[in-house]
Amino acid sequence: MNITGNTIFIPGATSGIGLALARRLKSRGNTVIVGGRRAEVLDELRDQGFGAVRIDTSDPQSITDAAAQVIAEYPDLNCLVTMAGVMLPEDWHTPEGFLETAEHTVTTNLLGPIRLIAAFIQQLQSLPEATIITVSSGLASVPLSRTPTYCASKAAIHSLSEAIRLQLADSSVQVIELVPPAVRTGLGDTSRNPRAVPLDDFADDVITLLETEPDAHEILVEQVKFQRYAERRGEYDTAVAVINGGARS
Repeated sequence: MNITGNTIFIPGATSGIGLALARRLKSRGNTVIVGGRRAEVLDELRDQGFGAVRIDTSDPQSITDAAAQVIAEYPDLNCLVTMAGVMLPEDWHTPEGFLETAEHTVTTNLLGPIRLIAAFIQQLQSLPEATIITVSSGLASVPLSRTPTYCASKAAIHSLSEAIRLQLADSSVQVIELVPPAVRTGLGDTSRNPRAVPLDDFADDVITLLETEPDAHEILVEQVKFQRYAERRGEYDTAVAVINGGARS
């Protein structure tokens, strides 16, 4: 991926990692369109020079409508970042403790990206160079017990990214998987996690990796390699204990 000169749509960019990356990508000469549900935040970002589109990635019709709007207003759109997601605790001792949350998580974290890619894939393939950036997690490799379905949804995104990269190898579309560690945002309980990476540090590192490794399949900041490569190193059980508070690295 060339880090400049793109037209990029980032649903889920009204806060957290999405917004931090949107600001940095815009500063590097890209046209950036953010998507989200909160009209007042979208208005503020529009005033700051971003494109802004209302979208609820848990709603198929909202995705269809937003995609039509984005493509009509930005016909040069060549990059989709499937950023939006939820991370909610579950208690699997009773159905009431997890089922509704699990269904919502799958709808948002897995069906949302699938539907987004479906809505934009023809647009992206019509251009000489285009990019899909999926967003998984270090928890795809080493799970957190409090959020089983979040971890499962991110493991699915990892596998999905690998498979569609193979399928789209005969097209103009590059598939990059962004794999965040715990980052200090409003997602989950990261503000209390001593291992969580400061948001600005993470976003800066991601942009540096995109610039220096334009052909990368995965964007892995240093802090996430502990999880991503734990099984390969033969340290999976240790990593599970660390992530779940049973030990320290």
